[in-house]
Amino acid sequence: MKIRPISPESLVQELADRLAAERVGQPLRVALDGAAVAAPDRLADALVDPLRVRGRPALPIRATDFLRPASLRYEFGRENPDAFYTDWLDEAGLRREVLDPAVDAGRVLPSLWNTRTDRASRAEYVDLPSGAVLLVSGSFLLGGGLPFDLTVHLVLSSGALSRRTDPADAWTLPAFARYAEEVAPATFADVVVRMDDPRHPALVEADERG
Repeated sequence: MKIRPISPESLVQELADRLAAERVGQPLRVALDGAAVAAPDRLADALVDPLRVRGRPALPIRATDFLRPASLRYEFGRENPDAFYTDWLDEAGLRREVLDPAVDAGRVLPSLWNTRTDRASRAEYVDLPSGAVLLVSGSFLLGGGLPFDLTVHLVLSSGALSRRTDPADAWTLPAFARYAEEVAPATFADVVVRMDDPRHPALVEADERG
C-alpha cells in the first residue's frame, strides 16, 4: 500500500481545497470518521476557517451531540463494546435533524442530546448559507447508509489505537476492531488518512487502496 506523508497543516489545506470544489453552490455533507484518539472533531474545527477563506461557510457537527439517551446506551452495561458500536449513535436523529434537512430545508439542528444532563439539548435550528459545508465528526459514521456527500476516514492500526487509547476506555477497542472488519471504511471512504502518529499523518492514495 502506498501512502503519502503530509504535515497536519498541509492535510487541512488539501482537504479544504477538495471540499471547497465539491457541489459548489449546494450544501455539502461531509463525514469525518474516526476514533476519538484520531481527533476527528479537531480536524473539523481546523477546516472551518480555510473553508471560509475559500468561500464555503462551514458548520461543525459533533456526532457525540447525537447520542441516544443513557437508558438505551447503557441497557447492557456502561462498558459494553457491542452496544457502543451499534446502539450509542442516534443515526435516525442525525439523518432527520441534520443530513436530510441540510438538502431539503436548508436548516439543521446542530445538536440533539446533551449527554451530561441526559436531556434534549434544546438547541435552535440554524439556517445554512448557500454552499455550506457540514462537517460531521465522530466514530462509526460510515457503513450505515447515512447520506454523506463526501467521506473522510481517519484510520489507525490496531496497535496504535490500543497504545493511544486511555486504559479507562480500553473496553471500546473491540468495537473499533469490529467496525474495521465488518464495515472496512478504509476501503471505500473518499479520503483515507493514516493517523498512527497525529504529528505525521499520511494520505492513502485512492488508487492504492484495497
